[in-house]
Amino acid sequence: MTPTHFSFTTAFILGLMGLAFHRTHLLSALLCLEGMMLSLYIALSLWTLQLETTCYSTAPMLLLAFSACEASAGLALLVATARTHGTDHLKNLNLLQC
Repeated sequence: MTPTHFSFTTAFILGLMGLAFHRTHLLSALLCLEGMMLSLYIALSLWTLQLETTCYSTAPMLLLAFSACEASAGLALLVATARTHGTDHLKNLNLLQC
């Protein structure tokens, strides 16, 4: 495994571990998801540069567009939950409460 592959794999796994184990605030979960998406974007971009083909060149841009949509939807949910519940703690966001 090359050092670049190791660094992007490590960045993705650190984001995944942060998402799995550090679930106190919605903002920290969104930041972990964004870090995972950015590591995937950089890895996919380097993969298309390594292959030197044009048929895979649109895949990183498509992933970046989906990442931007995910970030905007996540921030909209963050604002909505902060207004309704007064906080962004994930333990207070129970779907069974009315």
